[in-house]
Amino acid sequence: MTNLLIRHIIPYMSVELLFYRKNVEPNGDIVEMKIWQVPRSKDKPHGLKYSLVYIRDGKRIIGYDNAEGKGDHRHYGGRTRTSLSLQRYGYFDRGLL
Repeated sequence: MTNLLIRHIIPYMSVELLFYRKNVEPNGDIVEMKIWQVPRSKDKPHGLKYSLVYIRDGKRIIGYDNAEGKGDHRHYGGRTRTSLSLQRYGYFDRGLL
C-alpha cells in the first residue's frame, strides 16, 4: 500500500491542496482522494473542491467529486447522480470533509 500526503499552496490561484492520498493495493486496486480549498462559489458553497475514486482493473467503480459546473455528484455503474449534496448530510459541519 502506498500513502502520500501533500500540502501545497498555489498563491496566484487562491487555491490550496489540503489533502492528497493515493493507496495502491497489491492487487492493483486504487483509492485516490484529493481535497482543495478554493474560493466559495455557487457550485462550491463550502469552499472545497474534492475527488474520491475507487478503481479496479483500470476502471472507476465509484467516485465522488464536484467538478466545475456539476456540483456535488457521484459516479457509479457508468451513471452520474447529480443530486448528491454533502452539505445536506452534514459532512462539512461534522468535520468529515
